[in-house]
Amino acid sequence: MLGLKSVTAFAALLCLLVHPSQDDLEASISRGEELYMEYCIQCHLPDGTGTEGVHPPIAGSDYLMNNPDGAIKAVKYGQQGLITVNGIEYNSYMPAPGFEDEEIADVMNFILHRLGNESELVVTEEMVAAIEQ
Repeated sequence: MLGLKSVTAFAALLCLLVHPSQDDLEASISRGEELYMEYCIQCHLPDGTGTEGVHPPIAGSDYLMNNPDGAIKAVKYGQQGLITVNGIEYNSYMPAPGFEDEEIADVMNFILHRLGNESELVVTEEMVAAIEQ
């Protein structure tokens, strides 16, 4: 049987896994910003506004905020087919950037917490791993 100290230590560890600290989130956002600036900026632009009708915005995007699993899936596997973002239809192709799950979590955290977006969601590597094609 586990003692009180073991249960308390386990609970603390579980809390860290489920709710990353603010420092962990900021580190993820920083790594994600680097990835965004290297890979995503060409289409979604430095401020995340995209190009209307061609590349959807990720700044202030209702699609992103209402469908984070879909956004994670798009980064993980690429996106093709019709989507509607902020009332505008987009039917362009976004190739998968080839990121690892941790990198996807990082770029998603940057997008969700910067570029004018204010989400309470913190994307973890485990969340990304659970997204299937």
